[in-house]
Amino acid sequence: MLNRVAVLSDVHGVLPALEAVLAEPDISTADRIVLTGDITAGPQPTQVLDLLTGLGDRVVWISGNADRELLEYRRGQRDTIPDPIAPWAAEQLRDDHLELLGSLPRSLSLSVHGLGKVLFCHATPRDDEEVVLVDSRLDRWKEVFDGLDADIRTVVCGHTHMPFVRLAHGRLVVNPGSIGMPYGRTGAHWALLGPGVELRTTSFDIAAAVTRISQESSYPEVAEWADYFLHARATDTDALEAFAPRDGRDHAP
Repeated sequence: MLNRVAVLSDVHGVLPALEAVLAEPDISTADRIVLTGDITAGPQPTQVLDLLTGLGDRVVWISGNADRELLEYRRGQRDTIPDPIAPWAAEQLRDDHLELLGSLPRSLSLSVHGLGKVLFCHATPRDDEEVVLVDSRLDRWKEVFDGLDADIRTVVCGHTHMPFVRLAHGRLVVNPGSIGMPYGRTGAHWALLGPGVELRTTSFDIAAAVTRISQESSYPEVAEWADYFLHARATDTDALEAFAPRDGRDHAP
């Protein structure tokens, strides 16, 4: 049984944001750091992976759809990736990075004090790019929970880059938000579990981070990329409008 677990999701290869979060005292004292996917697809993929692997066994890794897509691209299993930065990021990865990404599970469970058995995944327990939102209807949550063990009372997911906590069919659902590509408000968003749930935001010097990323990354449009995502220029309204059709609500009775 773990007392405290820090959840970091959707780092998307943004090293300054990750470094800021890892410097938090509650991160350094947490029993585990769980990464709920989309770790690499961004402007500093190798630096992020090297920093995280250097933390050793305290880090628990889960694959996200973007991590899978980078691996498939490098293996020749796909010719394109929808995210413009992803093919570039895929080409930066070393063989040891590819081996690591290929070994990651889609989900796993840990016992956390006060929360019991917690399932960690990227998007939903059954799919790494399925969309559920804070306002998804209960029938939708019933669908994505189908087949889960009854003793799993908390589900932690990422993917949509917007933090929330809600109840659905008696299960607590937690989305920590995004470390590197926040929607709606700036900062690096993460969560601390045990015995309850705390949504956290780590502030850092965004202008300095944009400058640093622009200097250290060779991605051709890196300055524009960093300015847009680190300043959270996509609002939560923009993101919800884009994601909402994908949670099945358009087909609801």
